[in-house]
Amino acid sequence: MVRPITLNQGTKKIMPKYVVESEMLGVGRLSAAEFHAAAQHSVSVLNEMELDIEWVQSLVTADKMYAIYAAPDEKTVLAYVRQVGLSANRVSEVTTTIGPTTAEQ
Repeated sequence: MVRPITLNQGTKKIMPKYVVESEMLGVGRLSAAEFHAAAQHSVSVLNEMELDIEWVQSLVTADKMYAIYAAPDEKTVLAYVRQVGLSANRVSEVTTTIGPTTAEQ
């Protein structure tokens, strides 16, 4: 699934989405304050980097985090992940998004 992203010049570019799977023992037990601090750090790194990348959301389980990014390519995602200090056990390009409305079509 691709989405348009507005660049500085006001033009729109289609960006694929990527899922980054990170093994992080105990991540699901972090406090709200710890998640808040981690999100602030991630956003500040995004704002400092001159890359076309958007953090869409992250899903947290007991021992893993799945972060979704819109970016031009896997290389850009990995550059951001390294800069923020996360591990990336796997990076996968999203090919399709489905949900309840898919059944209605």
